[in-house]
Amino acid sequence: MKNRIVAGIDVGTSKVTTIVASVPLEGLINIIGVATIPSRGIRKGQVVDIEEATGSILECLEAAERMAGYSISSAYFSVGGVHIASQNSHGVVAVAEPDKEITHEDVKRAVEAAKAISLPSTREILHVLPREFIVDSQEGIKDPLGMTGVRLEVETHLVTAGSTALRNLGKCASVVGVDVDGFVFSGLASAESSLTETEKELGVVLVDIGGGTTDICVYTEGALSYSSVLPIGAKNITNDLAIGLRISLESAEKIKLLLGKKQKEPALPDLAFEHTGKKEKPKDSDEMDIADLALPEGVTHVSRKTLVEGIIKPRLNEIFTMVGLEIKKSGFGGMTPAGLVLTGGGADTVGVVEAAKRNLAMPVRAGLPTGITGLIDEIIVPSYTAAIGLILYAGKSTATPERVSMKSFGKFTAKIPIKGVAAKMVDLVKSFLP
Repeated sequence: MKNRIVAGIDVGTSKVTTIVASVPLEGLINIIGVATIPSRGIRKGQVVDIEEATGSILECLEAAERMAGYSISSAYFSVGGVHIASQNSHGVVAVAEPDKEITHEDVKRAVEAAKAISLPSTREILHVLPREFIVDSQEGIKDPLGMTGVRLEVETHLVTAGSTALRNLGKCASVVGVDVDGFVFSGLASAESSLTETEKELGVVLVDIGGGTTDICVYTEGALSYSSVLPIGAKNITNDLAIGLRISLESAEKIKLLLGKKQKEPALPDLAFEHTGKKEKPKDSDEMDIADLALPEGVTHVSRKTLVEGIIKPRLNEIFTMVGLEIKKSGFGGMTPAGLVLTGGGADTVGVVEAAKRNLAMPVRAGLPTGITGLIDEIIVPSYTAAIGLILYAGKSTATPERVSMKSFGKFTAKIPIKGVAAKMVDLVKSFLP
């Protein structure tokens, strides 16, 4: 059997990433194509301009297709934004044949029963994630298949999203000519690629700091128990730098990235000073030479202390204070001994781990994507965790053929230039398709 080709498109506030990979029957998923471009028409994780967003997605998709040498007909899309909410729900069913074993059908019915919650018409269920099963009041069962029992209960975690946000993203996909295999909450995708099984089992908080939003996922006993999105991200830090230094956002972003790089390679400038034997090292050590960036405003030196202590640190404190309140709100505060895992582009910000430790008083580590092979040199960084998580998610699940075939008809008709009455007929047929 040939390897399956899957694609994931991570539509974020600051960048769109497309990853194409081949999924072998066993072994690691192999990345064969990657492309990233700055996103347009997206604000705080949501589509605000369909035309611009479509342009970004198309450009990114074509670049990834060229690299992989495959044409992509369907992909998984990440969904973010403050419209994401979550709740835990309970489902109970009687086992179909009590004297026999619990089957797939019973599990499916229990999960369906858990989905029966009252939701406003503007919201849709994005994921139903079983946390644990209970068979005849025996708790803590991860997989009840093959067990014997009369009553099957399931505790699930439901992630819901705004219908309009999903429809807008779906519209972008259909204009580009790609079927949606599934929408995946970007926080869940990040957790998929950056958390270890041990951490999930112990209890861990994943914080994915994106450009415009911060995703929070709390895992306890191996399952997702709480998820939410904060409307604040790494772009807020860039804005603060731009205002503080009176420079453009582009220049502020360059300085922020340079600070992040410098943080990873400390002690190098100091050694250079020692060799020259100059006396004025202490006085100048706070000054950072940014002449290499060639900023249009003509700024060549900045005070590192002013940037880090005066501008970046207060904003990080604010982000982690909000994260702390969310953890408290979740009710799982004391159940996460594995601490906090930071991912997303914002995890590269200077001093971010220290700020998290200081504000939340728990162990903190930076999360990197794992579980893949192939073209990975450039992408084993925190900002790619969601995109790689999409691919891992796609590798685990298989798209249902009926849904895709119906959609591909819609896609086929979308590509034919039809006007007038014929177009209305096609729209009518499409309105009956799922």
